[in-house]
Amino acid sequence: MARIVMTDDGIVFDGTTLDERPLGGAETSFIEMANALAARGHEVTVYNKCETERVHRGVAWRPLSQGVPETADLYIANRGDKLIRLCPQARHSIFWIHNPAGYLLKWRYQWKLALRRPVIVFSGANHAASYPGWGMAGGREIVLYGLTDLFCHAGERAEVPPPRVVFTSNPMRSLDWLLDLWETRIRPAVPDAELHIFAGMATYGAAGVAKAGRMGPVLDRAAAMAGQGIILRGPVPKTQLVTELAQARALLYRGDIGETFCSAVAEAQAMGLPIVLEDIACMSERVIEGETGFCVKGKDAFAEASIRLLTDDALWRRFHRACLDRQRSWRWDHAAAEFERIGGL
Repeated sequence: MARIVMTDDGIVFDGTTLDERPLGGAETSFIEMANALAARGHEVTVYNKCETERVHRGVAWRPLSQGVPETADLYIANRGDKLIRLCPQARHSIFWIHNPAGYLLKWRYQWKLALRRPVIVFSGANHAASYPGWGMAGGREIVLYGLTDLFCHAGERAEVPPPRVVFTSNPMRSLDWLLDLWETRIRPAVPDAELHIFAGMATYGAAGVAKAGRMGPVLDRAAAMAGQGIILRGPVPKTQLVTELAQARALLYRGDIGETFCSAVAEAQAMGLPIVLEDIACMSERVIEGETGFCVKGKDAFAEASIRLLTDDALWRRFHRACLDRQRSWRWDHAAAEFERIGGL
C-alpha cells in the first residue's frame, strides 16, 4: 500500500458531490481517480476546497487550507500551478491536466515545472500534442479517462427507441450551433424528433454563475424552442443521467477545440447510444467511425448523419450493438493502474 496525496484548488467539491449533483469532467475524473486508487488498496488523501473533513469510499478529504504534508509515495497535483511544488519530498509526482496545454507555457507554470519536473499526464494523443516538445516536464504520459461503472451495465435494447436525442455537454460548446442545425435541417426531416438538453450552470458551481452571461442566452434560446421538440432538462447527477441515456436514441455534439477527452461522448456510447460528432480536436479519438457513430466535417455531413441515425432502424441497431461491445472496456481501475505505473508504485 502506498501513501498518495492528491490536490486540487478549483471549485468546492468532495467525494460525495458526485453522488449529489452534476459535476464537470475535470472534477468528476479527479474524484473517480481518487476512489479507484483507494479501491486498489492505497492510502489516498485529497486536499482541496472541500468544506469539511470527511472519509468517503476510502478516500480522506481535507481542506487545502489545513496544509499539505511534505512527503508521500506519490503526489498528484491537479491542473493548478500553485499546487505543483507542494508535497516537496514525495518520491514521485504527477501533474494532471485536463484542458489544452497551451496555458502551461505561461511563466508561472514553466518555472515551477522546471524545478519540480513532474510527469505531465494528458488524456489523449490530441491533448498531448497541444504541449510543445520544448515545454518543461519530467516526462509525458497519456492516460485515458475511465468510464464510471454506472454507465457500463446497459443491455441490448429489445426495441429501437423513438428519435430522442440528448446533449449532455457544456452549453457554451456549440449548443447554439446544434440548435441552428436542429431548426433548419434535422427537425424538418424528422418531425417527431426531440432534443433533450441536460446542461446548465449548476454543473460548474461558482464558476458557472460567473459564466451565466455567456450561457444564459444559449439556454434561453433552447427554452424558447419547445415547439420544435427542444426540451431543456438542466444538469442532472450521473445516477439520473444513466436512466435518461437508457431512453435516448443518439447523442449529437459538434465538439469543441477545448475538448481533450469528452466524457459525455464516452458515457453515451458505453450505454449503447450512437453519436454524431464534428471532426474537431479530440473528437475522432472518441468514436469508432462507421461502427459506433460518425465523426464528420461540416454542417451538411453532420445533419445527414444525424438524420440517418434517427430514421434508419437497422443502422441504429448495428451501431447500438457495436457501442455495447466495443466502447466500455476501459474503466477507472485501468486508469488507476496506469497512474500506479507512472508513479512507480
